[in-house]
Amino acid sequence: MFTDKNKNDWIMIKHLLFIILISTSSQTFATNITINNINNQPVANAVVWLTAINPKVSSTKPETLYAMTQKNRMFTPRILIVPKNAKVEFPNADSIMHHVYSFSKAKTFELKLYKEQPKAPLVFEQTGVVELGCNIHDWMLGYIVVVDSMLFAITDEHGQVDLLADDGQYTLNVWHSGFSDISEIESQLVTVEGRDLIYNIKQPIAEQINITVDEFDDY
Repeated sequence: MFTDKNKNDWIMIKHLLFIILISTSSQTFATNITINNINNQPVANAVVWLTAINPKVSSTKPETLYAMTQKNRMFTPRILIVPKNAKVEFPNADSIMHHVYSFSKAKTFELKLYKEQPKAPLVFEQTGVVELGCNIHDWMLGYIVVVDSMLFAITDEHGQVDLLADDGQYTLNVWHSGFSDISEIESQLVTVEGRDLIYNIKQPIAEQINITVDEFDDY
């Protein structure tokens, strides 16, 4: 028989469960992050990602197919960020052949002379910076940054990115192609709680040189 006491006990239990649910639930914030150099000036084209200290859900294998295209004898985009275990294809949009390779620790591979598109995408199982080159066109240089997170972006001309993250502690990671050692990543422990974050890169950044070429020049 369901007595008043049973009813009151059940109401109390539901009340306690509600309190526990509220206390353990998280909030999501659109966090603005600004990256500055050692002179406190904004840094464009810096790769930024947040790695949760205590992730609330287990990471799964990403299903998105990413692309690093060769177009006008350049890698497009010059910098591609992908999560660990992502698949990346390398379509050739030029009318000439390319020979894409990397000797990087995070991923060593070689796609010998080809037009249009290789048979299958490559899987990037290890985090780190993968530097790309072309055996035919020496000036072609690109980077794939493999990260242990789905919270990543590249800074705009004002050195800023916006990342949507749950409240909590994260490792803020920053990388730039102008680092003297491109395998080096700068990191700092931060707390996401609805406020903007600012990070000053600790090392000098070399000036980036953009080479403009024409597909029909020489080779």
